[in-house]
Amino acid sequence: MISGQTTIRIKAQSLDMELTSISLEILSFLFLCAFVAGFLDTLAGGGGLISLPALIVSGVPPLFALGTNKLQGSMGTFTASFIMLKTKKVSWDNVKHLMLSAFIGSFLGTIAVQFINTDILNFVIPAALIFTVIYFLIAPLLGKTSDTPRLSDGVYQKTVVPVIGWYDGMFGPGTGSFFVLAGLSLRSQGIIDATAIAKTLNFATNIASLIVFLVAGKVVWIAGIVMMLGQFLGAWGGSLSLFKINPQYLRYIVVMMCLGMLTKYAFAMGWFD
Repeated sequence: MISGQTTIRIKAQSLDMELTSISLEILSFLFLCAFVAGFLDTLAGGGGLISLPALIVSGVPPLFALGTNKLQGSMGTFTASFIMLKTKKVSWDNVKHLMLSAFIGSFLGTIAVQFINTDILNFVIPAALIFTVIYFLIAPLLGKTSDTPRLSDGVYQKTVVPVIGWYDGMFGPGTGSFFVLAGLSLRSQGIIDATAIAKTLNFATNIASLIVFLVAGKVVWIAGIVMMLGQFLGAWGGSLSLFKINPQYLRYIVVMMCLGMLTKYAFAMGWFD
């Protein structure tokens, strides 16, 4: 009779075989999704709304999909953050403490997700998509709220940033958009500045989460490496375009991206069957 430990070992080996024999077609699909996600994430945030569902639809188990998504997403946010800091579009002194808060929140959130039922992703992802669409459709009608931030630097750093970081560690999709949203509504930043700062914070959350997933062994390397290349190219192109694009177009990009991904996700999950 096979012991419990032997059974677990056989299942683990079977899963490894399955994940390392991903077809060329799926890898090509993941590369394309990562490229688009990296480009759009740099411009407007929410690239994870494309890359994470793409991994799940490709048959990667939820926790492995989360870990692999952090691996490939880290490349995109690193590329964008490096360009923002190098070109001085973002000041290191202004974001270093925010990045630390985001890192801590994401690290704790990623530890927590190891112990929950990942089926909740089936509800969190579409909810995040719908929320983001509603906000960016309404926000243009609200106009600029005020020149005075609603929260001080200290309160924002100690509350809002780590909470969004926690969300990124737990789930992830839409984090970049949420950082942009927070910068717009709570810190009175312009959409371009909010987007640039969001890249550095998202990089911090991705790295924190990735560390935990690497230790837990929840990364599909072949898919992650292919997607990292797509993320690098997409984020590089997006970074060069960010300060040339009409800010209003960013809103339209976010809305169209979210609606398209929501439709694709709904069909993939069989909601219309």
